[in-house]
Amino acid sequence: MTSGSTTVSLLRWLRRQLREPAPQRERLEAAIANDDPTEARRIIELMPFNDAQRHHVGQLLDRWEQDAAN
Repeated sequence: MTSGSTTVSLLRWLRRQLREPAPQRERLEAAIANDDPTEARRIIELMPFNDAQRHHVGQLLDRWEQDAAN
């Protein structure tokens, strides 16, 4: 999976989980658009995700960071 497809997967997942536009979602989308996984992780920690959601989004963020490093 390329970095671009990883970010698309991440954005799709977030939009499904956060159906309503909100300041947090907008900040998170901006972090992704600006290729800033550190900021994305910080914002996600503040969001009311359950354990399964946190695990899944954590894996997406890990993959994003790995793809960016290659």
